[in-house]
Amino acid sequence: MPIGLESWTLARPEIFLAASTALLLVYGVLRGEGSASFVAVATTIALLVTAVLIFVPYREGTAFASLFVVDRLTGTMKVLMLVGAAIAIPMSRAYFERVQSWRFEYPLLVALSALGMMLMISANDLMSLYVGLELQSLALYVIAAFQRDTVRSTEAGVKYFVLGSVASGMLLFGASLIYGFCGGTAFVQISRALIDGKAGELGTVIGLVFVVAGLAFKIAAVPFHMWTPDVYEGAPTPVTAFFAVAPKIAAISLTVSVLMGPFKPLFPQWQQIIVVVSVLSMALGAFAAIGQPNIKRLMAYSSIGNVGYILLGVASGSEKGIQAMVFYLAIYLVMTLGTFAIILMMQRRNVMVENISDLAGLGRTQPMMAFAMLLFMFSLAGIPPLAGFWAKLYVFMAAIEARLFWPAVLGVLASVVASYYYLRIVKVMYFDEPTEALDRTAFGVTRAVAFAAALIVAVFSLAPQPLSLVAAAAAKGLFP
Repeated sequence: MPIGLESWTLARPEIFLAASTALLLVYGVLRGEGSASFVAVATTIALLVTAVLIFVPYREGTAFASLFVVDRLTGTMKVLMLVGAAIAIPMSRAYFERVQSWRFEYPLLVALSALGMMLMISANDLMSLYVGLELQSLALYVIAAFQRDTVRSTEAGVKYFVLGSVASGMLLFGASLIYGFCGGTAFVQISRALIDGKAGELGTVIGLVFVVAGLAFKIAAVPFHMWTPDVYEGAPTPVTAFFAVAPKIAAISLTVSVLMGPFKPLFPQWQQIIVVVSVLSMALGAFAAIGQPNIKRLMAYSSIGNVGYILLGVASGSEKGIQAMVFYLAIYLVMTLGTFAIILMMQRRNVMVENISDLAGLGRTQPMMAFAMLLFMFSLAGIPPLAGFWAKLYVFMAAIEARLFWPAVLGVLASVVASYYYLRIVKVMYFDEPTEALDRTAFGVTRAVAFAAALIVAVFSLAPQPLSLVAAAAAKGLFP
């Protein structure tokens, strides 16, 4: 089947990113290690230009024989993901240069994983879904083990690879069952087979369970979260920052596309699964982080809890639920990048430190850095009127409108419990005596990201309406 001009036009951002990455790879190989700085800057610019191309000019439709779909929701999620990936590259440079591991391959691997995430988000067929997922995953496996001379980084990469391979196998098995019972892999074919009653419903539901299990691994939802604390702690800190935002946004967007698209007719069945996963994720994220001394490991459990809140919006199955999900992801992106920027500045005698106790007395030694961290912790805890409070409020309101009363109540209780470990960080910064002050880092990209994120959190805390309107417009992509 010939591919028309419209298909190439709709995939313009992906084509641009793929071509840019390929050219930069050739340049890096020919120029050698001296090309690392240029490749990093050029890749960051390419990711930002790709984000602009998504909406300028704006187009919607399907492409490549309906394997690829573009609408306002997919566009919004791609922009969020690309911004996270673009910020992660300059944040990583200072860290890898200090440990003498900075190479031109790193930004290119980030770009390749971002390309895979874009394909995931726009997938309109089980086959294109899997291709995008694997392109993303293969690059992420390498990034996790990028610091080859440290045991922790290598161990994190191996764990992520082994468990990720199992999750991919489960997803493929589920996809094969769905193909067998529905007679096709295209989302439109699956939806039509379910609506017409031509699909074997029980077999399709079992296949859907396996697909959801594979996707749950990618978003680190309970009970497929086991890799998250170890990989977050073992991977280099800037890699952990990237893992915490971009892949999570892409995988959640893909989960929504799968559940609200071809499997919308099975809403009563999959809603039960998502509600259980959501409640378990919120509970584990709240209780497991309480005793964590390592701040990266604590942020891993925090991300698991946040996924639970986001999935509560998905489980509502309504336009307001999807709107709440998009709003939450945007706020989560800012809060998480800001928090990891401060973690990257935690140095003593030019050596990275990761324990919460290392923040003792930060309120007196570096008051601006401590205040930014306070904003992020209060916002993550959902304390009003900060942006994180509005994000959780919208999710709980959507759940209540969908008559998910008990999950909403349990979510509120989990949020109260989780407040303890966020407030503990604030207590350590402002009330504990410092044993030895952290180094004062020069103003650079990492410090700029931290303060910019704090400013954005403050702005959205006072005026959440503009972001809410953007989220509402994105949600209409699923509810035209």
